[in-house]
Amino acid sequence: MASTVEVAAMRRAIAVSALGLGTTSPNPPVGCVVLDAGGRVVGEGFHRRKGEAHAEGNALAAAGAAARGGTAVVTLEPCNHVGRAPACRALLIEAGIARVVVAVVDPTSRGEGGVAELRRAGVDVEVGVLADEAELVLRPWLTALGRGTPFVTWAYSADAEDHRQVPALDVHGYDVVVGPDGQLREGTPGGHGDTFVLPGELPQGSPEKVLQALYAAGVRSLLMLSARGLAELYANAGLVDEILVHLPGRAASSPGGELPSAGFRVSAVRRLEDHVLVRAQREDPPFRAR
Repeated sequence: MASTVEVAAMRRAIAVSALGLGTTSPNPPVGCVVLDAGGRVVGEGFHRRKGEAHAEGNALAAAGAAARGGTAVVTLEPCNHVGRAPACRALLIEAGIARVVVAVVDPTSRGEGGVAELRRAGVDVEVGVLADEAELVLRPWLTALGRGTPFVTWAYSADAEDHRQVPALDVHGYDVVVGPDGQLREGTPGGHGDTFVLPGELPQGSPEKVLQALYAAGVRSLLMLSARGLAELYANAGLVDEILVHLPGRAASSPGGELPSAGFRVSAVRRLEDHVLVRAQREDPPFRAR
């Protein structure tokens, strides 16, 4: 069973992992915290983008020799293959890590998986620690992986007087943003490096074919800024995972404001200056990491 120190470290790793949202795709956003043999935090890291060091590599580099005999706390199972970056399970073994605490098992793990290889090398491994919390960050990547299309968020305004309005949002945590005119741009301009090249606008075809093409290009999360029309096609096809509704203050007493429809459940409501932001998620998420 994970200790209170390890649980606290996992929550820190989850928070750190979110720094990779919007730039890691097609790789997952992962965070890692390294504890020394006495349980003190000596290093942490996250994966920024494909081709660069993974979370474990960055955390071990920060910890240095203090990692030997210690514990690595990581949000996703250490990878078991060599790509542009070394296999993380090999880095952990070479660093002398004695114990690894994992939140979510990696469905893409090669061979028997990083956990099996670590155990074979004599490393104590515990899996499933705060998995539900880790999935708050990993959910778009896991969902996209499970069905072969990006996780789609639809944001619109419930202003009864002007449905063309869309909420002003921080878009940096999304791989790609689709404007009301159908134009595509990265949420963080240049954030993915050379891992994918986007067309200037949405490709032609059915919603599923369009999303499959974007997935093949490396996109794992997509934000659609659209009042109705375009985004409704994707929602009606069952391809929208999350809805963000901007509810202006005056709409509270106006009968025309539209909120999420059947098939979605409200997961958060908060006030932002003079309006309310309602977040709703699909009641039947298409993929779970279990």
